[in-house]
Amino acid sequence: MNTFLAWIYASRLRTLPLSLSGILMGAGIALKKGVFDVSIFVMACVTTILYQVLSNLANDYGDGVKGTDKNRIGPKRALESGMLSKSQMKKGLIVVGVLSFISTILLLYLSFIPNHLDYFFGFIGLGIGAILAALFYTMGKNPYGYHGLGDAFVFLFFGLVSVVGSFFLYAKYFDWELLLPASAIGFFSVAVLNLNNMRDIENDEVSGKKTLAVKMGLKYAKIYEIVLLNLPFFLTLIYILIEFPPLNYYYMLFLLLIFVFAPLRREILYINEPKKFDPYLKKVSLLTLVFVILFVAGLNYELVF
Repeated sequence: MNTFLAWIYASRLRTLPLSLSGILMGAGIALKKGVFDVSIFVMACVTTILYQVLSNLANDYGDGVKGTDKNRIGPKRALESGMLSKSQMKKGLIVVGVLSFISTILLLYLSFIPNHLDYFFGFIGLGIGAILAALFYTMGKNPYGYHGLGDAFVFLFFGLVSVVGSFFLYAKYFDWELLLPASAIGFFSVAVLNLNNMRDIENDEVSGKKTLAVKMGLKYAKIYEIVLLNLPFFLTLIYILIEFPPLNYYYMLFLLLIFVFAPLRREILYINEPKKFDPYLKKVSLLTLVFVILFVAGLNYELVF
């Protein structure tokens, strides 16, 4: 594999649909409320992709240097397999980290300059927090991902910050009701992480990586997964009922996925071999994106249909 393809592989592009879901939901709600801006949307997508790639490279490096990936069940990591060296990975992390920060500044400039300078500086801190969270999930002497805190950080940044934060970029105000759909995306994102952790539960336990799945054990981690996959439907429905009365059937399009998730949840519940969880990571990631697309399309049905 040449170096370019090695970097594409290490970037794990299959994770991008999930990371973009929150940005798309925030944009869809902004479109419904008449505050959408195309330039902000494009720059928000670019920034989110860079954050996700940075996180993927950091996880590859962090788990690689700690030896956690030696007996990994899922796709091989670039560092552990020798596709990229430690020095190459470090340089890559620096480049993507700098690009992430520059992209953050450009995004905030488009949104807040010149009329909202106070928001500009406040969101810079949030952007730096997102970059640090991406880096120190597995990197450093005391990475939070090794202490069962990954679920909380994923919920925060992939859910609350992604949806509420992206909406704020357009609207310049905070809407409490948005915590409902933001939490929905957060729970879907944690569901993907938990599938990953259930797949790697045996290797993580041996390596000292105490994910929440390791702490709970496989039986309760599967129950946890089912709860995570159910909550988004209830939370999003409550949001629709509160925010957009009277009820419109187009708003309920996302509920069609209940029929897709039902067999998926049953299959996950009866898996006993950790390696069999791997195909469901991609399925749940893509279904999350479809969930958001249906939600946004239904919300803006006048423009779509």
